[in-house]
Amino acid sequence: MPSIRVLLADDHALFRRGVARLLATESDFEVVGEAADGLQALEKTRELKPDVILMDVSMPVMDGLEATLLIKAEWPDARIVILTVSDGERNVFEAIRCGASACLPKNVEPQVLYGTLRGSVRGGGCISRAMAARLLEKVARDSRRTAVPPTSGVGLTPREQEVLELVAKGKSNEEIAAALAVAASAVQDHLDSILEKLLRFDERVRAVAHVFH
Repeated sequence: MPSIRVLLADDHALFRRGVARLLATESDFEVVGEAADGLQALEKTRELKPDVILMDVSMPVMDGLEATLLIKAEWPDARIVILTVSDGERNVFEAIRCGASACLPKNVEPQVLYGTLRGSVRGGGCISRAMAARLLEKVARDSRRTAVPPTSGVGLTPREQEVLELVAKGKSNEEIAAALAVAASAVQDHLDSILEKLLRFDERVRAVAHVFH
């Protein structure tokens, strides 16, 4: 099986080296390049066409979100995983809105990082445990602000909400599939649908907030 070709984009050389060493311990990853800022990430993506880009959100010259937007505009199939110092919900929603496959805090456990990179290459959006918890909190709070129940406001089906809650508990896609007696591909379909609905809901909430402010 071909290796997953990874481009590392972070302005801290030591961090890039550390991640490269971690990925080298897994036989299916190959770090093909490094970038110290968002502009370099864009140029390296054009040159190397990596399978997945691990992108820091905060970098000089051009930040990770702007770089993600430009990369996705040129290469819609690019898979980008955003890394942040904080897993705050603003970072999560902005990263996904810009086209990232996933958003992870920099203190994430290595196994979660490996799984997220592999999952992103398989073509689906990825939701980490911390990210799912943040999303659930945001949906509940924004639903109170707009006076609609969480599931009806967002439009999540009971099964989708169940999947999101299981992710928030730290369950992998395979574990969720086993618990719900469905195929792993069905779980990924639910995750993709959840992300799409949450983004649409967030946009509606922003519009309401704008009207009343």
